[in-house]
Amino acid sequence: MQLDIGDGFRIRSFAPDDVCALIRYADNRNVWLGLRDRFPHPYTAADAAAWLAALQRQEPETHFAIASAMELVGGIGLELQEDVHRHAAEIGYWLGEPFWGRGIATRAVQTLTGWAFGRFSLVRIYARVFSSNPASARVLEKCGYEAEGRCRLAVRKDGRWLDELIYARVNPDDPLQMDR
Repeated sequence: MQLDIGDGFRIRSFAPDDVCALIRYADNRNVWLGLRDRFPHPYTAADAAAWLAALQRQEPETHFAIASAMELVGGIGLELQEDVHRHAAEIGYWLGEPFWGRGIATRAVQTLTGWAFGRFSLVRIYARVFSSNPASARVLEKCGYEAEGRCRLAVRKDGRWLDELIYARVNPDDPLQMDR
């Protein structure tokens, strides 16, 4: 899969040769501070190899690289929900610190959101953002996600208690039409 997001960047499938760039940009404390602890720090070659191997088994493909023409610069993905939540997905994303503040994450989230609504039978896509990461909240707001709530002291990250902010975007197509 490949989606152009402009300015020479794209969303694409991960590739085995992404390992060096994945380590270079993921092994960053500032990146880790905005992500769940399942994203390890330090980020090692073994972590990168395990992630790339796990992606070979994903079906459907829902986790992607954000890349320049030269290399991977970040990642973006969807966690499709199950059971009564099967028409929802959680979106998550990260960028290497040298690429922050350039609108890349905003374009990636906007593009993947549109693709996901068209590809899957989704009524809503949501994100959970740490209160310590206002830049990520701004990305979502620019992409039409609306703040739905604040879970107080819901996250323990790096020895600190943080609130978790819930953002969501509802499919612009009438969800009731999906039932017909």
